[in-house]
Amino acid sequence: MASDIGALSAAAAAAAIADGGLARDELFEHYRARAAADQLNAFTWVAEAEPGAVDGPLGGVPLAVKDLFCTEGIPSQAGSKILAGYCPPYTATAVANLEAAGAPLLGKTNQDEFAMGSSNENSAYGPVLNPWDHGRVPGGSSGGSAAAVAGGLAPWALGTDTGGSIRQPAALCGIVGLKPTYGAVSRYGMIAFASSLDSAGPLTRDVTDAALCYRHLVGRDSADATSVAFPEPIEIPSSERLDGVKLAVPTALVEGEGIEPGVRASFEAALETARGLGATIISCEIPSAPYALSAYYVIAPAEASSNLSRFDGVRYGLRVEQAHLDEMYTETRHDGFGAEVKRRILIGTYALSSGYYDAYYGRAQRVRTVVAQDLASIFEQADMIVTPTSPTVAFGLGERTADPLSMYLSDLFTIPMSLAGTPAISIPSGLSEGLPVGLQICGPAFSENRILSAAHALEQAIGFDGSVTWGSD
Repeated sequence: MASDIGALSAAAAAAAIADGGLARDELFEHYRARAAADQLNAFTWVAEAEPGAVDGPLGGVPLAVKDLFCTEGIPSQAGSKILAGYCPPYTATAVANLEAAGAPLLGKTNQDEFAMGSSNENSAYGPVLNPWDHGRVPGGSSGGSAAAVAGGLAPWALGTDTGGSIRQPAALCGIVGLKPTYGAVSRYGMIAFASSLDSAGPLTRDVTDAALCYRHLVGRDSADATSVAFPEPIEIPSSERLDGVKLAVPTALVEGEGIEPGVRASFEAALETARGLGATIISCEIPSAPYALSAYYVIAPAEASSNLSRFDGVRYGLRVEQAHLDEMYTETRHDGFGAEVKRRILIGTYALSSGYYDAYYGRAQRVRTVVAQDLASIFEQADMIVTPTSPTVAFGLGERTADPLSMYLSDLFTIPMSLAGTPAISIPSGLSEGLPVGLQICGPAFSENRILSAAHALEQAIGFDGSVTWGSD
């Protein structure tokens, strides 16, 4: 079994442990050794040994966790120098739920600082490398989690998605990434970026693993007032057909400029596959889509400027000692925050300032409402919306760092669902020039079971092979 461990999905590994064909300590040590030898810079901390055994339905399959989640006594740094070495006194609910279900903590994964980025080049701990091509980005901000799974350093991982930060790196790394309905997973213990947008979800090798992980993430949490009870149990998908399913394609959005030809070709091939499985494809429009990106990049920085005000050198994290309090605040934040975080704090503070609140933040929130209404109208005509996940495949390291706008455009397809709070999944749809392409499937609130079912059927038919990165020991 030892030589085959790296080829097992999380669900298969859990089943092998349950029937006695694989020892849980053997599985943990396999991944611990791989994570410790990480050449992708995907991890910021790796466990020295397996934590105490907890029996549960996740069977002892180790879990990598984005460094945005608090983990008791373990560095939780959010990719930032200002939190270097910070060890919280408690564990985030999402992590605690998975640990209680039998998934021991393998390590903490690298990320864009405070989840602000689409390339994982904004981390204070260096960029993460894409397992398919080490000269390219893995996507962000959950790039460390995506690279760890795609590179065979972890069987599955936990990430966060504010504007696409699970789905986009999943697409660029050739794995599955699920963004939940807002509120379906507790945010307690997640270091906040934009509180009305942040969501936690799984990054996995396949859709079955995503469903297995997700069923232990959902639920009401008394520690998070925005969390809600999921209306139905999360099912493990088995469907291989899409008979009776109506998929809507936002024509203007997917035929716009900036989409690489290879991405468009992969998307069109996925639509043909869906038709072959019995789905009906219709065209639709999201009239507010041209304004969604702008609205997001007002709302998210505004909320970030408020959330990050707590990092002042007084309560926790970095403190740059100065003679006067105001100087200590200034120098601590100057030295502790990176350039992208500073940029967004400044944008957000301006948008919330006296005389500009209604013109910027208030107007952006009204756009957000219209985006949600547009998606709701589409869901009255179709079961799900499908788009490419990213307009491009993984781009080169350093290629967009000097042009923030081109970086922000990476989230073109993912942001409308984030603004509306609706669930969406990215699955691999094929390759373009040897690099993975992602297909995004989204539905109305709490439609995760339908999304997972459709994704599973398409996954089986597409037959994407990610073993080029994770299948060897």
